[in-house]
Amino acid sequence: MINIFEGGLDDEQVLALLNYHFKKCHEVTPVGSAHVFDVTKLQDPSVHFYSAWLDGALLGVGAFKVIEPEHGEVKSMHTSEDARRKGVGSALVEHIIREAKAHGLKRLSLETGSFDFFKPAVALYRKHGFEFCGPIRGYKADPNSVFLTREV
Repeated sequence: MINIFEGGLDDEQVLALLNYHFKKCHEVTPVGSAHVFDVTKLQDPSVHFYSAWLDGALLGVGAFKVIEPEHGEVKSMHTSEDARRKGVGSALVEHIIREAKAHGLKRLSLETGSFDFFKPAVALYRKHGFEFCGPIRGYKADPNSVFLTREV
């Protein structure tokens, strides 16, 4: 059973996965279009960060940031290579939706890449009820980005 905990930003495994995620996003995304958070931004009090574990092994991470009183943005979703296609991403998205609702949010939105590398991410969010929308708060229209949203 996957265990999802709030926090983990002081764990070496979590930091290594976040560092990989940050570098990979910048590697595959055109300059100026990567909106991935670094660890410093994830430590902001408006961010709720989660790590998913099984038997001491880190499976994935995810977060949401409160951007308005009833609106949050999903951030830093990443599943380790070994844990892909095993339900970890779905477990994290479902957990984030529940937690956002418990924190009084009514809507969750996100930005992700518009190109092939990010197609699995878009499919995951669509599977969980996210629908395409225009740019969300803090973003501009960008051909390298897609925006999705859903009520929680």
